[in-house]
Amino acid sequence: MRDDWRPTACLDALRERASTLAAIRGFFAERGVLEVDTPSLAAAGAMDPNLQSLAVDYDGPGAPPGGRLWLQSSPEHAMKRLLAAGAGSIYQITHAFRAGERGRLHNPEFTLLEWYRLGWDHHALMSEVADLVRCLLGKCAVERLSYSQAFRIHLGVDPLEAPRRTLEACAGGLGMGRSALAGLSRDALLDLLLSERVVPALRDDRLTFIYDFPASQAALARLCPDDSRVAERFELFSAGIELANGYHELTDAGEQRVRFDRERALRARLGLALPDIDERLLAAMDAGLPACAGVAVGLDRLLMRRLGAGHIDDVIAFPIERA
Repeated sequence: MRDDWRPTACLDALRERASTLAAIRGFFAERGVLEVDTPSLAAAGAMDPNLQSLAVDYDGPGAPPGGRLWLQSSPEHAMKRLLAAGAGSIYQITHAFRAGERGRLHNPEFTLLEWYRLGWDHHALMSEVADLVRCLLGKCAVERLSYSQAFRIHLGVDPLEAPRRTLEACAGGLGMGRSALAGLSRDALLDLLLSERVVPALRDDRLTFIYDFPASQAALARLCPDDSRVAERFELFSAGIELANGYHELTDAGEQRVRFDRERALRARLGLALPDIDERLLAAMDAGLPACAGVAVGLDRLLMRRLGAGHIDDVIAFPIERA
């Protein structure tokens, strides 16, 4: 008799999930941040070449030209449209979708907490992220390292200045041959070093924010006014797991279009799907996206940390194999 109808998470974990969601809503209610709800299906998909959206064919009433919609990899675009419409600081708990992502920390359908704070930069938002995470995980130390500092401390190289051969040498022992490393872009090589060398070296007894990423790795973030080589983006790590990704948001519609065009061209070169550029987002930015900072937190991963779970399946009811 088949038993794949059963949830993979135990009932205690599902109760803890409900408790966590209630705590998050209480956290934002106390701070006057409005909860919003935006579509999971939209006419535009992800432009980032590192993200692959899931397409849905739809030819019913209101269908876009071509009859294709995209399951959203993040509610970011729609939330920014609300910000431009005057919604003020907002948050959302939603399901998001990314193709080709399955493993210990990944399921194609997952839960995101995303929020935006008007008038804040990424440093102010890092403080609030730390407040929320410590509320859920318990008090612990917090450290902040710039991207360059993290590489210098844990690899002894400057990621912005080091020649490629030095970066490739740092990747020795990761099981990739010279030809495979040579085939990586500089950004892909840096990302490999971050995930396989730098993050595992971070201390498990604290929350670590790494901020000011290379400008080429932050298509939706402002460039740092003191160093145009880097953008005002951060990630949060805990016990080797990335929990959050945030930005001091770009608000210039013209610059955003240039970046979208660049990403779309790269997707074409890589043979990836080519969603249309989100013209509604650009129109909202042109109308006036207020200065703000935003962050996305992987709630399933946060629950894993809260429960000490080793696999995402331990904190969701029905992963893709049982959906």
